[in-house]
Amino acid sequence: MMISTKGRYALRFLVDVAEHQGDGFVPLKDVAVRQEISEKYLEIVVKELVKGGLLTALRGKGGGYRLNRAPEEYNVKSILELMEEPLAPVACLESGQNVCPRSNGCRTLPLWQGLDKVISDYLAQFTLVDLCEKTQAAP
Repeated sequence: MMISTKGRYALRFLVDVAEHQGDGFVPLKDVAVRQEISEKYLEIVVKELVKGGLLTALRGKGGGYRLNRAPEEYNVKSILELMEEPLAPVACLESGQNVCPRSNGCRTLPLWQGLDKVISDYLAQFTLVDLCEKTQAAP
């Protein structure tokens, strides 16, 4: 599993909005400048965040983006799942996939299930608030 730029930029965008939305809606161009990300690429990312219900958009003067919920209600796992789907380390663990005919006797399946759980649990413990903090220590 490798997190794409789309997933990484989504996190950076949401953290930036969480840090700056106290002044109202946050313009995309301001985030693009602060984060040094192409506006065109951010437009693609933000469209998915709005469609996924994480952001509200307002057009026109004074427009931009706001979080739909408090920053502590956004966990990293759910954001990355929205942007990356799936996060499973191997194809046989992807939800909606047919069960592998070898799963009952597969010697490696428990290894992949354990890795999937570790990744899932690790990402689920972080929220936007955690990412907004300047100095964070890994648990």
